[in-house]
Amino acid sequence: MARTFVTAEEVAKRAGVSRSAVSRTFTPGASVSKTVRRKVLKAARELGYRVNRLAQVLNNDRSNLIGVVGANLSSPFISKQLDLLSIGLLRQGKQCLLLNAADARQDIAPLIELLFEFRAQAIVVLSGEPPASIVDECIANGVRLILINQRLDRTDTNMVLSDDSHGADLAALRLIESRCKKVAVVTSGSQTPAQLRRAKAFTQRMQAEGVDVVAWSGGPTSYESGVQAGRELLVDKAIDGAFCVTDLLALGFLDAARLEMNRRVPQDVSIVGFDDIPQAGWKSYGLTTVAQSFQALTEKVLSALDSDEPETRMQVVPVTLVERQTAR
Repeated sequence: MARTFVTAEEVAKRAGVSRSAVSRTFTPGASVSKTVRRKVLKAARELGYRVNRLAQVLNNDRSNLIGVVGANLSSPFISKQLDLLSIGLLRQGKQCLLLNAADARQDIAPLIELLFEFRAQAIVVLSGEPPASIVDECIANGVRLILINQRLDRTDTNMVLSDDSHGADLAALRLIESRCKKVAVVTSGSQTPAQLRRAKAFTQRMQAEGVDVVAWSGGPTSYESGVQAGRELLVDKAIDGAFCVTDLLALGFLDAARLEMNRRVPQDVSIVGFDDIPQAGWKSYGLTTVAQSFQALTEKVLSALDSDEPETRMQVVPVTLVERQTAR
């Protein structure tokens, strides 16, 4: 037969103390004598007792859970974010409750509603835009909402944004430096706000400099979509530069150029990405890209969680150009 978890009542019986004494022993700051504490801890060790955190949530009506909602979790950018964020939360004594929004299509509201039921202390949205009604419910229930790379026209929401426009401008200037005459800007069919900001800023700069721009959009934000973009765009021999709004798209584009379209990189076509995912630095790619610091992004999210300020805080993650081998 399956054995149930050891209960506080069993610990109290073994230690010869009251049930409330066991509770106080495992409650930080609670009053309990040294003798009682010693008895309770000894009994807990012998029985293999562990505190029931879920029961504590019911008593306190608030947990130390931080809800994290995101889609495309296998993406190198998202997985790196999750890695650093989950470690940071544990170091702050908080727990990460991850909900995959891949099946939520465009509406992540049901997932956030589920986090309310777990009495989450705060909610971090990695991808997707919550409806206004959900934002209002977060505010009404005292649940801090933090959006990453999503901009809402509100005064009561925390947002952490990469400096997309400046990053796209850096990419454009690098391709201008490469003397590109006709360039492609590659986005996925997901058309996220961050991708749109990057594509718009890049196109505006190139057009201001008199450089022809060809836009391509399609598929999910994936390596395969980048490959498809390379196959379709590089049929045009005049295209001698490309800005892919994510590194994952850029790596696919780069492989299509070199391995399928017989284009030398960077001699025939210069390629710049955005994000600086770990794979961008692999020797087989050496992708020139715009980097947003994963560490800085994580630190800004954690600082937003700890902030007592009720008003909105828009924090911008600075970006830099990382020179490698894919731009002339």
